[in-house]
Amino acid sequence: MKAVLMEGFGGIEVLKVGEADRPVAAEGQVLVKVFATSVNRPDLVQREGKYPPPPGDSEILGLEVAGVIEELGPGVSGWSVGQRVMTLVGGGGYAEYAVAYASHLMAIPDSMSFEEAACVCESYITAFLNVFMIGEFKDKQTAILHGGGGGVNTAAIQLCRALTPASKLIVTASPEKMERVREVGADLLINFRETPDFSEVVKEYTAKKGADLILDHIGAKYLAPNMNSLAYKGKLVIIGVTSGIKAELNLALMMVKRQQIIGSVLRSRPVPEKGEIVAEFTRCALPKFADRTIVPIIEKVFTIDQVAEAHRMMEADQHFGKIVLKIQ
Repeated sequence: MKAVLMEGFGGIEVLKVGEADRPVAAEGQVLVKVFATSVNRPDLVQREGKYPPPPGDSEILGLEVAGVIEELGPGVSGWSVGQRVMTLVGGGGYAEYAVAYASHLMAIPDSMSFEEAACVCESYITAFLNVFMIGEFKDKQTAILHGGGGGVNTAAIQLCRALTPASKLIVTASPEKMERVREVGADLLINFRETPDFSEVVKEYTAKKGADLILDHIGAKYLAPNMNSLAYKGKLVIIGVTSGIKAELNLALMMVKRQQIIGSVLRSRPVPEKGEIVAEFTRCALPKFADRTIVPIIEKVFTIDQVAEAHRMMEADQHFGKIVLKIQ
C-alpha cells in the first residue's frame, strides 16, 4: 500500500511517500480503506522522535482516519464491509489502509464528507473527554480555552456552544486569529502576546469568581496565571506542555480553593477505556455533527503526496482548525 514513511527522525525532510505492507486486522479489529486523515500536533512530535506510538501500534504517522471497512477481523460483529466509518488509531493513519479496533469505530453520518469525518476523532474526542468527561463542564459555567485557532481548541469551542450554550468561553489567541475565534463562539478573547498573565482580565470578566474549567496545552509558563484564574473547586486539565514541564505551584492556595490539576492524554489509554470514551462521544456529541450543528473547521485539504507542505503549515502555525490529508 501507499504510505508516508520516515527516514529517521527530524524535520520535514524525513517524510517520504513510499510503499509499506498492508496491515492485517487482528482479533476485535477491522481493516479500513482510508480516504482521509488529518495532521495533528502529536504527528510532528512523533516525527521528531519524541512521541513513540504505543506498543503494538503502527510506526506510521496518523492518529485518526475516515474511510470504509475493507475487512472484518476475528470476533467482530455489528459492523459490515463497505460501511463508512471514522475512528481513532494508535498510528498508521497516513496510509491507504489502517487497522482499528471495532470498539473505536463511529459510523460517519450521511451528511458528512470523508474529509470532515477525518477531523473528528482526535481533536473533538480529545476536547470532549477533557472538557466534559474529566472537566465535568456544565451549562452556565465559565471555561478558559488556550490555543486560539488550533484543532482541539476550536473543537472545544464548538462542542461547548452546542452542548452548553449558556456557558461563557474565554479564549487566548494570537491577534491574527482572534476574529475567527470570535466567530466560532468565544465570548472573551485575550491576546496572549500582549497579556501573558491573563489572570487579572479573567478576574475582572468573572467578577472575581474565576473560571470553573481551564483546558491547557501550554504547561509550565501558564501554571501560575492558570491557578490564579481558577475558581473555587475549579479544574485545570493539562493536555500538553509546549512551554515546558516544570513550574512552581502555590499549594496553599490550591488547598484553600480546593482546586484540581489533572493531567490527561488520549493516545496511550487502554483499548477498553478508549472504547468507553468513543461510546460516550457517540451518544452525546455525534448527533450534533449529523444535524450540522457542528461542522468541522478545515483550513486546507492536501493530498498524501503533499504531506510535507501539510506539516510545514502546521509548524508555521498558519492553520485555523484542521489540516486534512486526502489519501484516496
